[in-house]
This record gives sequence, structure tokens and C-alpha cells, in this order.
Amino acid sequence: MTTVAAYAAPAAKAPLERTTIERRPVGEHDVLIEIKFAGICHSDIHQAREGWGEAIFPMVPGHEIAGIVTEVGPGVTKFAAGDRVGVGCMVDSCRECENCEAGLEQYCTRGNVGTYNAIGKDGEPTYGGYSTHIVVDEAFTVRIPEGLALDEAAPLLCAGITTYSPLKHWNAGPGKKVAVVGMGGLGHMGVKIAHALGAEVTVLSQSLRKKEDGLKLGADHYYATSDPKTFKELRGSFDLILSTVSAPLDLDTFLSLLKTDGAFVNVGAPEEPVSLNLFSVIGGRKTLAGSGIGGIQETQEMLDFCAEHGFGAEIELISAGEINEAYERVLNSDVRYRFVIDVATI
Repeated sequence: MTTVAAYAAPAAKAPLERTTIERRPVGEHDVLIEIKFAGICHSDIHQAREGWGEAIFPMVPGHEIAGIVTEVGPGVTKFAAGDRVGVGCMVDSCRECENCEAGLEQYCTRGNVGTYNAIGKDGEPTYGGYSTHIVVDEAFTVRIPEGLALDEAAPLLCAGITTYSPLKHWNAGPGKKVAVVGMGGLGHMGVKIAHALGAEVTVLSQSLRKKEDGLKLGADHYYATSDPKTFKELRGSFDLILSTVSAPLDLDTFLSLLKTDGAFVNVGAPEEPVSLNLFSVIGGRKTLAGSGIGGIQETQEMLDFCAEHGFGAEIELISAGEINEAYERVLNSDVRYRFVIDVATI
């Protein structure tokens, strides 16, 4: 076991503080990663504050991890010391079920093992990326292409794949009209990726505050959802709407914006239930769906896609001592567009 420095929430809703944790020895198929950067995801806040249910404490959040391999196990074939790598939202799965065999480890029927706030196959709690080092099986590690800066690549391991996967699955591309609800950590990546895929992109945000940014990142149109005229004007407009917000929406109103056979896909997860009038999907044969991250192979595909198109996330780099302040700023939508921790400061 190796003792490493980390930032952890000692209990639900408690401020995060510097501590030490134990990392397992490097096994046959493991890589030891010196973490350089860790993104702050809204999921980190939900879980550290038990917004999604009972959690495991102390908790070291962080599932947007970018770093350098410093040691590999004897059976490792994918990586060598010095490689630039990333780790996303999961570090293991059963690897045997139908979904795992199809490259959909995120939907493992026995449940994947989360990068933090989960119990690993060794029976020990998993600890995430707000730490100096992590040991991960090579099968759940991805390569970060040379064209991507590590700090801008870190948020792609959640925000990037969470938007890329549904955009690909629902065929966003030339000739398709795609709306992205919310212009935050996930939403800004949704805009970049949908634009790079060739779709006509509209941002639906509460206000026009970030309109200039949205158009710069690749949106063709930008509307405020606080303006009732928006929903009249855009009725029946979209093939696909990707909702990235964690606040409960009036689904019936948003579903009215879809064309026949359109899909409204949720990747943001509100803490409370939402209501729906089923006539909103019956009229127009519409789909209300959800999507969770992506498989390992698809995550690698997404990283290669972003490198090929020359973009990572828009980030604000912070020191570890600013994590608690950053959490409050995320809740106030005061970040453009993803906080990334410089792990050298832990």
C-alpha cells in the first residue's frame, strides 16, 4: 500500500479538507498514475452532499482525471511509464455481461465500480481524483492524445463523454437540428461536440448571459428559456434535445420543441423527481430518454475526436485550497466552464 495526499469530504455536506489515503499496490494489470489535473463535476457535489442518496465517507471525489503513468504491472500491454492517460467515472465492471461484452461497461448489469463512492472488487472503498496518485486497471484507463493539453483534457473524461455518447447514439450530424439545454460544464462540451459532428446547434439557456460564448464555441442560435416567446417560436424544431442541467425542467414544455420522432435526452440528473404528461410523448411519437457516460472504447474515440478537431474543455484552473469555494461557485453557475484542480497544489 502507498500513502498519498488527497482532499476528502469527511462527512456529508462537510467542507473538503486535506488528508491522506492508501492506494493499493500495483497489480498484474494495473497502472500507477501520477495525477496532474482533476476536473470538478457537479456529480462530485451531489455525492459529497448526499444529494443522490447515502454515500461512503470519507469521500475523495473526482472522476475527471488526467495524468502520467509512473509504473505498470507485469501483465500490462496498453501502457508504459511516461504515457499521458485519463480515468473517467468508472474503474471496473463485471466484464462478462452482455453490456460489458458490447463495450457498454457503463451499463454493466451487475453495476460498474465508480471511481469514487463505490466498493471495489477487493471490498475496499474507491477514492477519486482529488489526490496525487491513483492505481487503476489498464482496461479502465484511456490514452490522452498528444494534441490535447492535460488540464483541458481532464473534464473530457466525464463532461466530454457524457455529451459525446448520446450525440453519437442519436445521430447528431449534418442535416440534424440539435438543442443543448444549459450552457455549463456539460453543456459547453455538448455545443462543441455537436458542432464538430456537423449538426445545426441551438443553445437553450435561462438567460442570454453566455450568448457570446455559446456562438464562439459553435452554436448557430441561442435562446433564453426565461422568455415565453422562445417556446412558441421553436415549437416542433428539433430532432434532438440534450438536457445537461441538474434542475428539474417542465418536460412537457420542452418536449413540445421536438419534431415528430424527436428525442429529448437527459444527461443532467436532478435530485428530485420530475413530472410528465404522457400526451407530450404520444403526440409526435417522441422519445424521452437518458444516457450515462460511455464505454471505455467510446471514451477513447471521444478523446481522439476532440484532439482531431483541436479542442478540449474551457477551464478555470484552481488550487486544491479553492475546492470548497469552487463548489459554491458551481452551484451559483459561476464558472466558465469547468473548474480543474492543479493537483500539484494538494
